[in-house]
Amino acid sequence: MKTQFLKNAVPFGVIALALSGAFATTSMQKASAVFPQPGFQLDAMGNCGDTPVSCDTQDNDIVCRVNDLTGPQAWGKNTSGECVIKLYRPE
Repeated sequence: MKTQFLKNAVPFGVIALALSGAFATTSMQKASAVFPQPGFQLDAMGNCGDTPVSCDTQDNDIVCRVNDLTGPQAWGKNTSGECVIKLYRPE
């Protein structure tokens, strides 16, 4: 009885392991494709603030904000150190 159970259960276990490995590999490939970009809040003078926020450069129609969805918009710095690059909320 025990050998009959093992003969029937092992193929299902192997298939389940293969499927979970395939999904894990796919999700790791998507996660490593995009690197976080620091975003900064503009102060009253139009200068970059001190506290960075994790944002993304990939356009997904949702701008990156300092306090999740309700705060001021976060901007990315260009090579001159000015906050002029539009950033988006990470997915």
